[in-house]
Amino acid sequence: MKITAIETFLVAPRWLFLKVSTDEGISGWGEPVVEGRAETVRAAVHELSELLIGQDPLRIEDHWQVLRRGGFYRGGPVLSSALAGFDHALWDIAGKVRNAPVHELLGGPVRDRVRVYSWVGGDRPAGIREAVAAQVEAGFTAVKMNVAGPLAAIASPAEADAAVARAWEAREALGPHRDLAIDFHGRVSPAMARRLVRMLEDVQPMFVEEPVLPETQGDALRAVVEASTVPIAVGERLYSRWEFKPVLDAGVAVVQPDPSHAGGISELRRIGALAEMYGASLAPHCPLGPISLAASLQVAFATPNFLIQEQSAGMHYHDGREHGYLVDPSVFAFQDGYAARPLKPGLGIEVDEAAVRRADEIGHAWRSPVWRHDDGSFAEW
Repeated sequence: MKITAIETFLVAPRWLFLKVSTDEGISGWGEPVVEGRAETVRAAVHELSELLIGQDPLRIEDHWQVLRRGGFYRGGPVLSSALAGFDHALWDIAGKVRNAPVHELLGGPVRDRVRVYSWVGGDRPAGIREAVAAQVEAGFTAVKMNVAGPLAAIASPAEADAAVARAWEAREALGPHRDLAIDFHGRVSPAMARRLVRMLEDVQPMFVEEPVLPETQGDALRAVVEASTVPIAVGERLYSRWEFKPVLDAGVAVVQPDPSHAGGISELRRIGALAEMYGASLAPHCPLGPISLAASLQVAFATPNFLIQEQSAGMHYHDGREHGYLVDPSVFAFQDGYAARPLKPGLGIEVDEAAVRRADEIGHAWRSPVWRHDDGSFAEW
């Protein structure tokens, strides 16, 4: 079998899909994208494709090594995301060739269903109690929310109290038997993060996510970890196992590699194994489209130290299209807050190629918001 063609599709609301075709008529799909930089990743995909045309798609690990290490300059969000999309597609092909879901090729399932959580509240969290109640009614047993909108390096007592009050609204709507995750989104300075995690202890979050920016991790992250008993999670802006080791050394409880950013299924699997050595859990970051979620679930079913899966249903960026472009979206019909084990070959989904090609004719130009503080200075989104 040989790879004959590699195509990319820019599809709304903010995704990039990849199709790898072979001379035996078996194709695989991937989702290589950096939110807000889809066109940049698209260029990287086509640049890397020259390394794969004419090659055997089943040599997945060899291709992973060449795609990552074949250039003198390597890594980073763009190249790692391009690599991730190829990795999804090659595993998809391998599963279809062997008539098995990818998780069976990874050693088989270690669980019967995968717990998922849902987002509430938006970028500037509001209406938390009602939003959480709706997710509870829908059967979810866990939700995640942003801690606040833009925050000053040292927020006022009123701002800090408001963030904690919103968390309490969510906790009261969830009750003691469901879980709340709180995302700091890198909006919080190290000093303020230490204060806020202490203030949130009584809320008992499942974890606090990305308390500081990735570039200020290390000693700053360790200080946040040591400031309270709240489990700390990081990883959506880390792109390889080498970048995860320092944060595990700092004591984080949960790692969150993104299947579309951190080298795909192959690297998520290795990051999960690395975290297992530290007693940490894997909770993949996944606010993107259906191919990314399908890839992530395959890893979740085969990873012993998996905790919970992010998914984008109801996320405000997606306008209800989070499971679009599938022939049968019911594959993501969650029951009581869990995803069923996918049994179809490959990634377990069938992409509606005609719909994808129509969407690509329109494309998109989604960009991350640019925020400013009251004084006009740049604020972290």
